[in-house]
Amino acid sequence: MDQNMLTLDFWQDTVTYEGQTIPTGTLGCDALNIPDEIIEKLNPLCMQMNLFLETLNAGVPDAALLPTAKSAATEILNLLHAVPPFSYLDLDFYIPGIANAFTEKGIQDLLAYSEAFRNGMVSAELIETYKRGVLLAKITSILAMLSYSLAAYKESMTKFAMELDAAESNRTPDGLAELFGRYFPPELSLSEENKWMSFTNSSTQYLSTLRPGYDVPMLVKRTHYVTFVGMFRSDLFEGLCVGHAPKKCRICGKWFLTTNARHTKYCGGYAPGDKLHRTCRQIGNLKGREQRELADDHPLIQIYEKRLNTINRYVKRGTLDADLAEVMKKLAKDKMLWAKSHVDYAKGDYEKEMEQATLKKEAAAKL
Repeated sequence: MDQNMLTLDFWQDTVTYEGQTIPTGTLGCDALNIPDEIIEKLNPLCMQMNLFLETLNAGVPDAALLPTAKSAATEILNLLHAVPPFSYLDLDFYIPGIANAFTEKGIQDLLAYSEAFRNGMVSAELIETYKRGVLLAKITSILAMLSYSLAAYKESMTKFAMELDAAESNRTPDGLAELFGRYFPPELSLSEENKWMSFTNSSTQYLSTLRPGYDVPMLVKRTHYVTFVGMFRSDLFEGLCVGHAPKKCRICGKWFLTTNARHTKYCGGYAPGDKLHRTCRQIGNLKGREQRELADDHPLIQIYEKRLNTINRYVKRGTLDADLAEVMKKLAKDKMLWAKSHVDYAKGDYEKEMEQATLKKEAAAKL
């Protein structure tokens, strides 16, 4: 059960998790968006798991705490089922596993396995025999510290992501590596207050396997973790190695993953509160166009400014009637504003109608 829940297959710039292949760094980036209120709701549930974990660590599992612990474990997964990256989990598979493990038979199997472990008699067959007990211990330890570790992850990684999000940061693999080295020096990751940064409880193997959507085996790096946060952190850092990094959307405020060095400003999710159900990227593009249209060097404005200069020069020379010139200026401004809001006109007749002779003829007709 936990082999799937806490296992990643890395290949080139992608990672496969729970049967889905996504850009490396996606899981770690998604974890930055876990709402604080969700973590708050996890706290009492994880505390219930901790009470049971204490009895497991003492070697005297308390069966009286089983119902509460099983309920808490189920509630934790149900609470997270729609929250990325936990949304990748198949609850129809995992929930029954919890129900089978959190039983008195699970406790008996755990005690028998622990005795065999102390006597140096552990084998693959033995693990299979006492798999309920093994699963009971693993799931309890995984979920007991989840709320604390998620809060620690968000606090540290969000600060780091903000550095990555800075306009002046270099988002190439080399630039990301340089920034990482400054933000996470070796002594920081090994210090007492940053034990959660350690990767000592993960194991890696290399194997030839079929990846989802492919019919040819590929050599992948498969890493098994003991905590969700360790897995998210590893995925985020592996993403940095190939130039994938989180970016904060300027519309919705959520973190999204970029896979190139460009400073993309907007994500592809739906913009909150938009009645037309547009994505943040669609709204961002409109905002960008509006800003470009307000710029003094915008081509539409340049054509308008050039025509005004010509009109004023002709008036000053006395070769253009002042009243006619005022009408021409009014027409030119109207055409420029119309071109800003009508792309077809801007790309079509706008420049032609703004020519001196054409504008003068239209103005004379109006005058």
